[in-house]
Amino acid sequence: MQQKKKTEQERVAGCPCPDCHREHSFQEGDARTHCLELMRLLEQEKRIDLLAQRGEADPQLSTASLFGEARGKMFGVLVCRDANDCKRILRAFSGQYNGAWEVEGWAPPLFNVGVFTRIYADIEPRIKELGRTLQLTDLHSPQWTDLTRQRRKLSQQWIQEIHVLYTLTNFRGQQRSLIDAFAGSGGIPTGTGDCCAPKLFNQAVKENLTPLGLAEFYWGRENASQTRQHGQFYPSCASKCAPILGFMLCGLDELLLQAGK
Repeated sequence: MQQKKKTEQERVAGCPCPDCHREHSFQEGDARTHCLELMRLLEQEKRIDLLAQRGEADPQLSTASLFGEARGKMFGVLVCRDANDCKRILRAFSGQYNGAWEVEGWAPPLFNVGVFTRIYADIEPRIKELGRTLQLTDLHSPQWTDLTRQRRKLSQQWIQEIHVLYTLTNFRGQQRSLIDAFAGSGGIPTGTGDCCAPKLFNQAVKENLTPLGLAEFYWGRENASQTRQHGQFYPSCASKCAPILGFMLCGLDELLLQAGK
């Protein structure tokens, strides 16, 4: 049983690449050791802006919120080698942290935050306004039906515009939008591209690093469905990560072979 759990944790991708049609996977390596060190730091500092002096720490980046109503989130570590064969440790948190997409010392998102913010500021208030109007409208009346249609259409437009912003780059230097890279069935789940693994692999590509091992863990209050527990390790998710990691990992096998890893 323990061996099966270990194998599941090591395997971070199981979808074929839409370009080469081969299935790509990646191993844990010694990343778990570095995750344990990160856990120690989070426990000790109780914040994620670990590069800031204690007196300059941002209250919004405290870990206290992870143990409250907002609940916890996933953190990940990617062990890499640079061009000089020196070890590099990359870190990522899933999604945004108390509204912040970018925190020094952590992998950035796969999109331009400025453009994302402008789109959000333009469409999100309109969706909320339609929602408020719907609450004051007779249920299933012609007006209610029309408002519901408008809100659905606006939400779909918003999601599509956001998905186009995501740029995924693989280890062959090829780039695709999230829409073109997604190899799963059905629609693209909300939050796809915001998990730790895609952020980490994307940063590795951008910084010309060779990944050697990946591990991810959950930190904070258990999630609502109780499928994530504090301090436990979990593999990359099958619904959001695997369908894009097939593309993102393409070319890494050859890179590791050249490096003799």
